[in-house]
Amino acid sequence: MRWLALCLLAWGLLGCSLPSLESRSQSVALSAAHSQQTVLGQAVAHSMQLHPGLAGLYLLTDPHEAFAARIELSQQAEQTLDIQYYIWRGDITGQLMLDALKDAADRGVRVRLLLDDLGVSQLDDELYLLDTHPNIEVRFFNPFVFRAFKPLGFVTDFSRANRRMHNKSFTADNAVTVIGGRNVGDEYFGATDGVLFADLDVLVLGPVVQDVSDSFDAYWASASSYPVALIVKPPSKRQLSQLDARARKVERSPEAAIYKDVVSDASVVNRMLAQSLPMHWAATKLVVDDPAKGLGEAAKTELITHHIMRMMGQPTKSMDLVSPYFVPTDLGVDYFVDLAAQGVEIRILTNSLVATDVLPVHSGYARHRKRLLGAGIELFELKPDLEVANGFAAQHSFMGSSGSSLHAKTFAIDAERLFIGSFNFDPRSAMLNTEMGFVIDSPELVAGMNQLFLKQIPERSWVLSLSEDQGQLQWLDLSQQPKMVLTTEPMTTWQQRLAVQLLSWLPIDWLL
Repeated sequence: MRWLALCLLAWGLLGCSLPSLESRSQSVALSAAHSQQTVLGQAVAHSMQLHPGLAGLYLLTDPHEAFAARIELSQQAEQTLDIQYYIWRGDITGQLMLDALKDAADRGVRVRLLLDDLGVSQLDDELYLLDTHPNIEVRFFNPFVFRAFKPLGFVTDFSRANRRMHNKSFTADNAVTVIGGRNVGDEYFGATDGVLFADLDVLVLGPVVQDVSDSFDAYWASASSYPVALIVKPPSKRQLSQLDARARKVERSPEAAIYKDVVSDASVVNRMLAQSLPMHWAATKLVVDDPAKGLGEAAKTELITHHIMRMMGQPTKSMDLVSPYFVPTDLGVDYFVDLAAQGVEIRILTNSLVATDVLPVHSGYARHRKRLLGAGIELFELKPDLEVANGFAAQHSFMGSSGSSLHAKTFAIDAERLFIGSFNFDPRSAMLNTEMGFVIDSPELVAGMNQLFLKQIPERSWVLSLSEDQGQLQWLDLSQQPKMVLTTEPMTTWQQRLAVQLLSWLPIDWLL
C-alpha cells in the first residue's frame, strides 16, 4: 500500500493539469423579452405592475417547501433552468432533483448546471450521463483532476483547490429564483435520520432576478468553470447499468413517494402563479463575489464583503446575526466590541458545540466568547433539538421549522435592512469561497427577526453569560423552570472540549 500511495502522489505532483477551455461552448441566460413570453414570466410581469421596482419575496423556512419549490420550478420552466450549488448529494432528494432536471430537458428546456467539484462526491457517472442530454450542460467549478482521491488536489494545487464556489441559486426562465443557505441533499430537506439542518432560502421574483442570471452567466463563463466531459471519463456499460438500477431503486423507495407527495401538498410555485402565495414586497439587491475570486484574482472592491458593507451601511442602533459557522477572528471581535462601545445592541445566534457539524469551526469561535460577552454582546448557542412552535415562528422563523444543526445565514441592521444568502461570518466566506445573497430593505422582516430573538431563540438556545465572581462562561437554559445554569459546554464529552481547546491554539482561523 505504501508504494501505491507514493505512486499516486508522484503522479499528482508530476502530471496533473487541467485541460484547455478553448473548445468550451458559450451561452447566456434567457433574455428579458423571451422570459416574459413564458408562464412564469407572465405571472411575474402581472405582479410587477402592482409592485413596480420591488422584488416579491417568499421565505422558505420549511425544508419540505424548499424542496417542493425547486421541483415545481423545474416542472414549470419552459425555456431555461440555470442552477449552481456548492453541494449536491446523490441521495433521495438529490436524485429526485436530477430526475426533475432531466424531465425538464426532455420537454425542451435548456438546463445549465454549475456545481462546485468538492461538493459532488460519487456523482461523476450520473453527471456525465446527464451532460450527454442535448439540452443539458454540466460544469464543475475548480475541478480536481485526480478523481479517485480528490484531497490529493490540495497537495498539488492548494491555492486554487482551497477556493470553492459556495453560491446557491436555482433560476427558472430568468423569471423566478431561489437563493439562500440550502445545498441539495437529504439533510437540507428533512429527509434523513441523521443531522438535519435548520436553514433558510427565499423565493424571489422581480427585476433582481436578472442580476442573478447575469451573475450565473459570469460564473458559467469564468476561468474556473470546466465542462464535465473534459474532467470525467465516460462510464462503462456496467456502470451505466448500475446507474439505471440505482435510479429505479430511488424511484420506488418509500422516501421518494413521500417527497412526491410533498410537492403536491406544498404547491409553492402553483400558488404564486395563482396569486395566492403571501409574498412580501421590498427593494432587494443582489450581492455576489466576482467569480475571479475562485482563482484569487478578484479586486477587493469586487468581493461580497465590500458590497455588503456598501449596501447595508454601518450599524448605529442594532445588529442581529445568525450564522452557523461564526468565526469572527481577532479583527472581527475588535469590530463588534467597538460597535458595542458606541451603543449598538448586538445579538448573535450560532451553533453550540453539540449542534455544530464542523468542530474546528467552533474552536475559531469559542476562544472569543468571553471578550464578546464582556463587551455586552448577547450570545446564543442553538440546542440540537430545535422545534419551532406554531404561530409566528412557524411562518417567519430564520431558524427553520425543524433541525438539529443551524445552517441559515442572515443578519439585520438598524431595524431596516436584512441579508439572506450563503455568506457565513467567517474568514473562508470573506476571503476564499465565492458567495452570494440578497440585501433587503424591509423593516417588517427585520421586526420579525427581532421578535425571534426576543421570544423564540432564548427558549431554543443556551444563553451565554459570565459568572459574577470569576468571569467564567455559563450556559443558561431558560426553557427549564427554574432556569438551569451549566458551567461546561452542554451535552458534550471531555474529548470534544479538549479537541476544541487544542484547535483554538492553532493558527488556522483563515481556513475556517
